[in-house]
Amino acid sequence: MVHSTISLPQRFLNWLRSWEGLLLGLFLVVLTINSALVPAYLSVSNQVNLFILFIEKSIIALMMTFIIINGEIDLSVASLMGLSAGTMARLFELGAPSGLAVAAALCLGLICGAFNGFWVTVVGLPSLVVTLAGLIAYRGLVWVLVEDRSITTLPAWLCELGQKPLIGPFPLALLLFFGFAIIGYIILQYSGFGRLVYVIGINRDVARYSGVNVRRVKMILFIASGFIASLAGLLYAARLGAMRSSTAEGFELDIITMVLLGGVSIFGGSGSLRGVFLSILIILNLRNGMGLAYLSANVQTGVIGLLLILSVLVPNLVSSLRARMVRHRELTRALEMAESS
Repeated sequence: MVHSTISLPQRFLNWLRSWEGLLLGLFLVVLTINSALVPAYLSVSNQVNLFILFIEKSIIALMMTFIIINGEIDLSVASLMGLSAGTMARLFELGAPSGLAVAAALCLGLICGAFNGFWVTVVGLPSLVVTLAGLIAYRGLVWVLVEDRSITTLPAWLCELGQKPLIGPFPLALLLFFGFAIIGYIILQYSGFGRLVYVIGINRDVARYSGVNVRRVKMILFIASGFIASLAGLLYAARLGAMRSSTAEGFELDIITMVLLGGVSIFGGSGSLRGVFLSILIILNLRNGMGLAYLSANVQTGVIGLLLILSVLVPNLVSSLRARMVRHRELTRALEMAESS
């Protein structure tokens, strides 16, 4: 049995030099600046309120991590949030029982997720194209359902779950986020299914030739993505106490940025929920800090867009630089051996 010779302090230093270590440093910098601007910034109540403002995006980001590691992407999640919330609100407005309206909205998420998965896994279309079409189509259905108005007639018990604390200062959505984060981490890092997600993301053809049911794994992920998006849409509508046809519009940018900034490769096969969790903390606090600095929403969106570009560009540049350094060392070693002989 081979034992690792790397000491615990050395492992910690290696982690600090990694992308996740860089994210931790960036998070501490943002946190320090915000704390200097607002005296009570680090209080539990303020941090809970900060999380609540982005909790639906954060929940979807956990699921998006699985999708992107698997080598796919789902651009339809925000539109599906709006469609599910609109379906629930419209059914309840028409007199349907609240439980039936909520169940119908969640089932719609499963159906839309399976619909996306069918075109990707069975037909073989790129997920970028399929889910981009879903983004447009699902948003169009929301406009058909709700039109240009706001529906404020929502189930009272649902709004109460979305707005009031459930355990201590924590509402249902925040508890669900931490529960999903723990379960997702265990599945991704320690289960056979999680290993298949990585293997397929690295090379789907090799995985298929090795006997892995690639279609089944991808279909499960897209169905789960649809369900989580629908659940997040209901939580968002419950928190606001209303919904419009523009509900969750544009959320895709923040969600994908959370995942890619967390170190998940856009090409699939690498990344972890640890990095995504740190990325979520950075974006939450960064947006809040820009708000404290009275920066406009357009400027905040521009900064998040820049982060998205850097999260894709920087890891690729670092990988290329490391590859060049390795080739340089190998060439230098070969020249030294040639000279000595």
